[in-house]
Amino acid sequence: MKFYLPPALTHRKYFYLWLGLLISVAGSQMQFAAIHWHVRELTGEPDPLALGGIGLARILPVIVFSIIGGAVADNFNRRKILFLTQSVAALQAAALAYLTFTNQITIWHIYLLTAIQAATMAFDLPARQAMVPNLVSREHLPSAFSMSSVAFNSGAIVGPLLFGVIPEGGQGFAYLFNSISFLAVILALILMGNVQQDLNRAGGVNARSMLDGVKFIFSRPLILSTMMMDFVATFFASANTMLPIVARDILSVGKTGYAWLVSSQAVGSVVAGIIVSQFKELRRQGPLFIAAVSLFGLATVWFGLSKTFVPAMVALLFIGAGDTVSTVIRNTIRQLQTPDHIRGRMTSVNQIFFMGGPQLGEVEAGVVASLFGVPFAIVSGGIGCIAGMALILWKWPQLISYNGDEPHSLAVAPAD
Repeated sequence: MKFYLPPALTHRKYFYLWLGLLISVAGSQMQFAAIHWHVRELTGEPDPLALGGIGLARILPVIVFSIIGGAVADNFNRRKILFLTQSVAALQAAALAYLTFTNQITIWHIYLLTAIQAATMAFDLPARQAMVPNLVSREHLPSAFSMSSVAFNSGAIVGPLLFGVIPEGGQGFAYLFNSISFLAVILALILMGNVQQDLNRAGGVNARSMLDGVKFIFSRPLILSTMMMDFVATFFASANTMLPIVARDILSVGKTGYAWLVSSQAVGSVVAGIIVSQFKELRRQGPLFIAAVSLFGLATVWFGLSKTFVPAMVALLFIGAGDTVSTVIRNTIRQLQTPDHIRGRMTSVNQIFFMGGPQLGEVEAGVVASLFGVPFAIVSGGIGCIAGMALILWKWPQLISYNGDEPHSLAVAPAD
């Protein structure tokens, strides 16, 4: 297969955003790995519930603020919103670094600052995802979401590996690097200049406007079914939370091995994302989506049964690949079937589903692992993912035959 420059990167404004995210996500993923390892160190012994608490700290602010964030993204300049959210996230990481360097950090500090970051992202993500269709042409949108996945997962490879080479107890450096990395996105926002956006039909930031976003989703079975699939799959098959315990207490590979395990899933995601980004149009999206979710669930079962390092790594590679393909298709369906004036609200509701699944899944995995052990929690989660997928396909069978045909008149054309 001959590789070409992904079509989305030919759009100047999207290229700036993508490059900024490529750098910033490395810092965010470095911090993500550091926080889980930090909690494991602060507890002094394996404590699945303490790790699961991180997921709770992430999802509660999303549930509270996400719908508001979507209305804000539709009624105000999305580029300016990103300036603000990226700045607040940089300050949150700096606070973590300060508390760690001064030896004042506690688990409750981590929970609180994680919740502040999650509240910030509840406003950031609707604005950022809703802006992407304004940066690229309609036919290049699958490529754009594939490249966004590549940026995210490239950072998810580099970030944890950088954390892995930091000496023991060096979490503060991970937090400091993350704080500085947000400057890359801020610079990208400056360079891209004004971004066209439909502000005429948004309806204001009020209860009726927010409810319109919820009503819109429930009136679109294809969008609703993909959101439900996302939630169910990630709720049950949320293996990431248990990685510190798997690495340290089951596979006995230490912090460096833990970093490689965290990065493995991202490697699979990057490979899948690069392959998908080469296609100008994706057809038979429904069957491809179902295959990707099936791979995600089966690979999770494989990971839960793994007793040695290499099989666990390979399983995580397949988990990442399946997750990326399903994510690209989900995002393409949702953004192209949603008019520009309501995209922020649609994305904000979706955020509850796609963040609620893995974060509540972390809590669920922590409870099940504390009762029946970590391997059982992971294996049963993979089985639950596949069973949940079957129920959703029974309820919304139109997803099975979906081919990728979208309306052509919804997007505001990008202006480079």
